[in-house]
Amino acid sequence: MTTDSAAATDEKRMALRYAGVCHLCSAELPAGERAIYERAARRVRCITCPVGPKSPDASVDDGTIEQPEIEAGTAGGSARREFDRRRAKREERIREQHPRLGGLILALTDEPQSTQAWERGAIGEELMAKRLSELPEPARVLNDRRIPGTRANIDHIVVAPSGVWVVDAKRYKNKRPELRVEGGIIRPRVESLRIGGRDGTSLVAGLGKQVALMRAALDGTGVPVHGALCFLEADWPLIGGSFTVDGHHVVWPKLLVKRINEAAEHEFDIAAVCAQVAARFPLA
Repeated sequence: MTTDSAAATDEKRMALRYAGVCHLCSAELPAGERAIYERAARRVRCITCPVGPKSPDASVDDGTIEQPEIEAGTAGGSARREFDRRRAKREERIREQHPRLGGLILALTDEPQSTQAWERGAIGEELMAKRLSELPEPARVLNDRRIPGTRANIDHIVVAPSGVWVVDAKRYKNKRPELRVEGGIIRPRVESLRIGGRDGTSLVAGLGKQVALMRAALDGTGVPVHGALCFLEADWPLIGGSFTVDGHHVVWPKLLVKRINEAAEHEFDIAAVCAQVAARFPLA
């Protein structure tokens, strides 16, 4: 097959199922408009935009607009900053109250559990990001994204052929996540999450709010949005163990990567959706 015929096979002229942005001229392409979908690169372009190999003496300014580079973000960055802030504030307070013995007190005492939780969270997000980095192209990962108008953040956002995944990383060492189901015959079915026997309803509710915000951000695009609670270093059983609660996946890191890879694929401009998500949820 010649290069020209291979390129032609790679392209599909179609009415877009999802809104996108032309990667050559940055024009917005609403759902339903006819455009050219480039399968290998998973991006779209206007039908009228000219393409072709550049000549060796072509001008650098060819009239195209390059898409800005999207910062992936630092996993666990905001959690680690909060841990450092609390630790420094405690040290300052103790040294002021005990000028002579402050150093000894700090050396012999641990940080409060509320402060240590921020460090555990940061480590969990760092480990999760390392696992997500194993996702093959063209998947994109955005870490530690701020939810505008709040002090909350989204740990990880994955934009992949299977859709957009909102991932909440939790590091509950040696504790087992379990699904509890009540009702279902006479009474309405109610699902709840238990972690080491303790109620985890707040975690499910928090993820649900993040997923709802993501769906609102992508409203009209038709891109599917998935939610996942990913538990690191948990006490998972040898067989089975994963489940869904209120429609959200409850998994471990390796299985999450597998789910993202194996879920049904959808044709949409990954780069454009990633840019849209990054603009709505900036770096934390």
